[in-house]
Amino acid sequence: MRIVLVGPPGAGKGTQAAFLAKNLSIPHISTGDLFRANISQGTELGKQAKAYMDAGNLVPDEVTIGMAKDRMAQSDAVNGFLLDGFPRNVSQAESLDEALKADDVKLDAVLDLEVPEDEVVKRIAGRRVCRNESSHVFHVTYSPPKREGVCDVCGGELYQRGDDSEDTVRKRLEVYHTQTEPIIDYYRAQGLVVTISALGKVDEVTKRAMDALKGDK
Repeated sequence: MRIVLVGPPGAGKGTQAAFLAKNLSIPHISTGDLFRANISQGTELGKQAKAYMDAGNLVPDEVTIGMAKDRMAQSDAVNGFLLDGFPRNVSQAESLDEALKADDVKLDAVLDLEVPEDEVVKRIAGRRVCRNESSHVFHVTYSPPKREGVCDVCGGELYQRGDDSEDTVRKRLEVYHTQTEPIIDYYRAQGLVVTISALGKVDEVTKRAMDALKGDK
C-alpha cells in the first residue's frame, strides 16, 4: 500500500507510522529521516537543504520533493510506503501526484489522525524531559514521575522544552490548520481520505487504523 499519514502535532503520527509500516511490511518515510540521511550522506540535495537550514531559512519544496522521490524509488518501496510529514501543503501534494503518475502508480489511502485541539495541547504541553538524558520522557498526566520534577531513571531534573509550551503548541496548530490541513480536502476530492480517532491507547489506535485501511483497499 502507498499511504500518506496526516494529523496535527501531538496526534502520535510518528508512533503510529512505525507500527503501521511494520504491520504492512512497507518502509516508513519521514521528512526528518529524509533530511538527516541526505545531509549525513552528503548528497547534492542534502547539501542544498543544509545550506538553507544553516542560514535559518525554510527548505524549499523542490528540495524536499526531490528527497522524497529518491527515497520512494529505492527497492524497499517498490510495493508501497508510508509517508509521514510529507506532503505538508497542497503544492507538495500536487508534486507527489505528478511523481507517482510518472511511475504509473497512485496512492491507496490518506490516513487522517483526528485529535481534538485541547487534547493536542494537553499531550504536548504536559511533556517533561530529563536534562541528563532526552530519551527519558514523562507526562504530568499520562506518565508522571514518582517524584515531581525528578526523573525516575537517573534522578535528573525534568523540564518543559520551549517548543512544548502551550503558546508554542497553539502556534504550531495554527501553521498546521493553515498549511497542512488543506491537503485533507485535496485528497478527499480524490476519495482517498480515511479519518480515524487518534484517542486511546497506542495499540487501540493502530488496530483502528489497520481496520480502516483494510476497508479502504
